Amino acid sequence: MSEYRLKPLKQAEAVIGAYQKIEETAVGGYKKIERKFVDTFLEKAEDSGRNGEVPPNSED
Repeated sequence: MSEYRLKPLKQAEAVIGAYQKIEETAVGGYKKIERKFVDTFLEKAEDSGRNGEVPPNSED
C-alpha cells in the first residue's frame, strides 16, 4: 500500500459535486415515484406465516 494519493483538483471537486447533486435528484425522483406507486397500488398484507408467500389456490 502506498502512503500517497492524488490531490483532488478544483475542477474535479466541482464535477464530483455536480454529479452528486444530479444523483440525489435522480434518486429522490425515483423514490417519489416509488412511494406514489406503493400508495396507489399496494396495501399491507397480513402475515401469512410463510415469508410473505401467497397461499396456494384452494381450488386446485
